[in-house]
Amino acid sequence: MMINFENSYTHLPTVFFSPTRPAKFSSPKLCLFNRELAEKIGLALTSENDEELALLFSGQKLFGGGCYISTVYAGHQFGHFNPQLGDGRAILIGEILSSEGKRFDLQLKGAGPSLYSRRGDGLSAIGPVVREYIVSEAMAALGLPTTRAIAAVATGEFVYRQERVPAGVFTRLASSHLRIGSFEFFAARGDLASLRALTDYTIKRHYPECLNSPLPELDFFRAYSRRFLSLVAEWMRIGFIHGVMNTDNCAISGETLDFGPCAFMDEFKRQKVFSSIDHGGRYAYDNQGPIALWNLSSLAGCLLRLIEADHKNAKELLQTELNSLSEVFETFWLQSMGGKIGLLATNKNDRELIDLWLNYLEEKSLDFTIAHQEFIDAVENDSFDRFSQLPTEFITLWKKTTADFQKTDMLSLMKGRSPVAIPRNHLVEQAIAQAEKGDYNAFKELHHALKNPYSRELTPEFVKIPPKLSERVTQTFCGT
Repeated sequence: MMINFENSYTHLPTVFFSPTRPAKFSSPKLCLFNRELAEKIGLALTSENDEELALLFSGQKLFGGGCYISTVYAGHQFGHFNPQLGDGRAILIGEILSSEGKRFDLQLKGAGPSLYSRRGDGLSAIGPVVREYIVSEAMAALGLPTTRAIAAVATGEFVYRQERVPAGVFTRLASSHLRIGSFEFFAARGDLASLRALTDYTIKRHYPECLNSPLPELDFFRAYSRRFLSLVAEWMRIGFIHGVMNTDNCAISGETLDFGPCAFMDEFKRQKVFSSIDHGGRYAYDNQGPIALWNLSSLAGCLLRLIEADHKNAKELLQTELNSLSEVFETFWLQSMGGKIGLLATNKNDRELIDLWLNYLEEKSLDFTIAHQEFIDAVENDSFDRFSQLPTEFITLWKKTTADFQKTDMLSLMKGRSPVAIPRNHLVEQAIAQAEKGDYNAFKELHHALKNPYSRELTPEFVKIPPKLSERVTQTFCGT
């Protein structure tokens, strides 16, 4: 099959990537294919059968025009710098130009080792494939910038993790796979020529509005910082915990990248951690804003020497930008969280009101998603009776703050900010458990059930229900 790929990344110096050959699999089987998305971006595969798609999306058959490569990058992992990481189990097939002129990477995950696998097998268990497909598509339906799922394939092979489990390959669509760690790789080596090439390429691909700036690197940093901080505030709005906010998992496109030990909160807890490898709580729910700022400071350090070549006060300029970012994040956070309780406009004084609400949720161990649905009902019915233990201080301040707002506008905002359904961890785990037995029905059912997450009418009841005590998931694993 011939696709109109335009592989611009391969035009960069060869130090940026290495050719990679996917592993051979005995009997790949298509589990799920996102035909709607494929057709939307111009990946016209309507004539292909499931067997053909399984071969294409497991790396057994190369798309005409494609070119298998894996990219190199570095990264701060839990605060510790690793000077060389890279696509240890990911293989880029090529870049697709949609009819709208948008560029997307098509990438295989779990299709075999690369030069950067660091003694790993480059494969994936079927569990992470199912998890990323469900959660990335749910994230898109929730309206957040994210990488997308094109296909899930069971390879017919097994991998050994904690135990012997079936293997799979996930095909991901992304605006690109550039990340903060891509910049760190070249900056750590003092390779300014490559760092310059990467920065120019990034600005042209993702931030073309900065091209004609006197200091395009500074404007790029400013623009990306705002995209990234807005994204993290939106994660917090829906109760999402990324789990591994290492710099190599921070996409320069501003999309949510990598869904390893990620999870959505049931009961609200500010310091909630699910990831089995996050022993110190570095990436807990409430730490995600500060960590985003920390990661941005790493990117600023990479760009400093490039800006110094054009401006003697580069350090002061970047430091001024960095100093402003806490307030930028606070503004995004107030908008995201304030909208959930009907605040049509927010300012820094609303922090007290939002904190009172979140304190209440945490003290009473309330379900984050359900509590906000009940709050919508309370506003609609002009009654807080169901929140009998809600502090009077909150109710008084909320009524005062919203006194001049139109009720219909408030309800519209709240319903658009508070989902009815999220990818509940126990449901994701159930779908994974069935997929490991070769049954993909729960996987498909959950994926389809999350397509209209803000609609009470269109969302099936089973995804609205919180887990029973025996169903609660307290830890999540990369499992790759």
